[in-house]
Amino acid sequence: MTNTGMFFRMLFSAVFRRRSRAVMAVVASLVGAATLFCLAMICIAVPQQMNEEMRAYGANLIVTPAASGTDGKAGIDSAMVAHTTEMVAAKGSEKHASYRYENVRVNAAPYVMAGIDVAEVKNLNHHWVVDGAWPSAGKVMIGRDVADAMGLEIGGRITIGYRAADNAGSSTSTSAPSAEGAGAADAATEGETSTANGSQSSSANVSSSQPTQDGRVSSDIMDTSGTEFRVAGIVDTGGSEDSIIYATNDDVAKLTGTTRGVDVIEYSAGTEDLNALVASINDMTSMHVKAQPVTKITSSDTRIITMLQTLFWIVSLVVLALTLVGVGTTISSIVSQRRNEIGLRKALGASSSAIGAEFYVESAMYGLIGGLIGTAIGFGLAQWLCVAVFQRSIGFNWWLAAASVALSALVAVVASIPPVHRATRIDPAVVLREE
Repeated sequence: MTNTGMFFRMLFSAVFRRRSRAVMAVVASLVGAATLFCLAMICIAVPQQMNEEMRAYGANLIVTPAASGTDGKAGIDSAMVAHTTEMVAAKGSEKHASYRYENVRVNAAPYVMAGIDVAEVKNLNHHWVVDGAWPSAGKVMIGRDVADAMGLEIGGRITIGYRAADNAGSSTSTSAPSAEGAGAADAATEGETSTANGSQSSSANVSSSQPTQDGRVSSDIMDTSGTEFRVAGIVDTGGSEDSIIYATNDDVAKLTGTTRGVDVIEYSAGTEDLNALVASINDMTSMHVKAQPVTKITSSDTRIITMLQTLFWIVSLVVLALTLVGVGTTISSIVSQRRNEIGLRKALGASSSAIGAEFYVESAMYGLIGGLIGTAIGFGLAQWLCVAVFQRSIGFNWWLAAASVALSALVAVVASIPPVHRATRIDPAVVLREE
């Protein structure tokens, strides 16, 4: 029999003679591999899943007409909306919605009316709570504040009047809510958008271009004529959306008698570097638009993901340390049981390196077996957690699986270094005398 054959025969013989200890070593490696692989898969999946979940709560990027562009009243035309959307989509997934704001009057009181594409806004703002239906032809959706102020309910009628004088200035004077507030409910309170970005913080402000007579507002402000709409639904977000009247773009165009571009485009961008995307849009001065991130959404997203990843890595280090202790303790026990055998082999001429190699290979074998089984179990746990928490499945990462198995074997070998070092220092004379 060759030396190699004798080596593996002795190795497997030692393993089967001490099956209980071998199982303990495999279990220790299995538990560590399963936990570490599960955490690693979650660490990879969580940022993507969290980004998608956070983007469900509104936009993280807004685009408005540039202050130094052409006549701002024209807004952002459809070609520019398409071009900007292509730039955002080139950096990752995207969802968007555009808004056209107009000052209107309801019972002589000033309000803001937003022309929207219903499908786009519904797809972008999953957090909006709508009682009733979204706007359609001849029907509007009103904010909760508007409904409470006028005592309106679903199915009621509202007469909306439009006066060109109320919107005589550029779109930058339109008293729409904060552009961030249109897609992120509370961002307006941070003052992150200015009137130069096509919005103001309050939707109840009367346009500064109203006609006056003898220093007083002209009496025609009491004109209550207009177009009658039916209230299809009431939106309640707890933010600035609650003070707006929403209608389809076609109804707003009919009411105003004009068709123009939009005042704000909101994006839920799936890019990893949002600031770089903002810079690339703003660098193209010919576009006459200005992009800016919704700081409240992006900072919260980054902070939550960073905290979760930090927690996962801390737990991973603790599990790794426990795995080292578990495997090291088991190998130490095996060495203690084989002390007499080691002494006899050294007395017969076996070298310390040969004895050490046998124990290292044995430890690596425990680590490989435990790593293979543990990686499979870890993937099952990660899959179950992602489905339970995010309602989404994750794919198997073969490279990570190979690294997990290799790490399990390496940890087992590293854990066996102290007991194997003690085994190679056994004095055969002392051991044989004890026998």
